[in-house]
Amino acid sequence: MYRVALIHTVKSVLMTFEDMIKDKIEEVKIVNTLDEFLATDPAEAGEFTIDNMNRLFMILKCAEMAKSDAVVVTCSTLTPAVQKIKDFVKIPVIAIDEAMIKKAVQIGGKITIMATADSTVGPTKSFLIKEAEKAGKKLEISVIVCPDAIKALKAGDKEYHDKLLKNEALQIKGQDAVVLAQASMAHLEQDIEKICGCKVLSSPKHCIEQLKETLSSIEKQKKGA
Repeated sequence: MYRVALIHTVKSVLMTFEDMIKDKIEEVKIVNTLDEFLATDPAEAGEFTIDNMNRLFMILKCAEMAKSDAVVVTCSTLTPAVQKIKDFVKIPVIAIDEAMIKKAVQIGGKITIMATADSTVGPTKSFLIKEAEKAGKKLEISVIVCPDAIKALKAGDKEYHDKLLKNEALQIKGQDAVVLAQASMAHLEQDIEKICGCKVLSSPKHCIEQLKETLSSIEKQKKGA
């Protein structure tokens, strides 16, 4: 039985991500942690502070001490911090958008980032550029942010959240790919793909594949020990 720790900043993701993992990975026990402050405070302060970095680090260490095999951070806003501190944690730490970003760079060309939180745009764009440079590719990146959608979601109005994002998607034309920057948008992947007429990428399914590969690697290491 695998034990996987999930660190969330949005309730809706906490309520769905565990089931998505269990649907793809057998015999896994999930330990959830919700810390909304780690998303709201950077949004208000305009930066991810040292205190926030320490807060995230302590949560990751708690996951390690809970004897987890791996930990997934499900908030894209935290990805830059995760990249900086994951080497100081003894278990594998996966940022939710790692695999999605790499897939987007493979597609290349013109990419639109769709987000509902301003705090996610910078990290997502920087990650795309960084991975593109590694691959020797150039990207043309555009951004659409719909903050009213995340407000609706936090208020429990998922239907309005979805309506707003579909309306925003109508302006996307001539792109090679669309990156959905929040995991809370993943259920709209197919709908937005139909509207935009291009490949639309969401982080959860790519992240789960990465997690599956990580757990498989851990299992092989245990058998080889």
